Amino acid sequence: MTTEMMNIREMCDAFDVTPRTLRFYESKELLFPVREGQKRLFSKRDRARLKLILRGKRFGFSLEEIRQLLDLYHMDDGQEAQLSKTYETAERHLADMEAQKAELEEAIGELKQQMAWGAAKLAELGQRKNDAA
Repeated sequence: MTTEMMNIREMCDAFDVTPRTLRFYESKELLFPVREGQKRLFSKRDRARLKLILRGKRFGFSLEEIRQLLDLYHMDDGQEAQLSKTYETAERHLADMEAQKAELEEAIGELKQQMAWGAAKLAELGQRKNDAA
């Protein structure tokens, strides 16, 4: 196997994904492997796209947002449109993530308070049992 093309197993190993994941992204027209009979061969372009897809998913981008950003790569503007749109999308997702983080921190604080109350009640009940015995 050349370094230019990778088969599905090599892609799975390199990116820690399943064959099903690669086939899914292919069915969504995000990856375009070359077909040789039943074999799928992935190019450097596919590897770069998969890296961006996985990064986008990690950051909460939808597959449609990822597709739109990948499609902007081929514009003749030195990637300005792609970078600009990516930055705009990232700002929106960062704001959402920060809001979720704040909500989660609040919920964690409330849960800790409830647990402290519960621990105190359990200790109190345990002490009553010991006093009665």
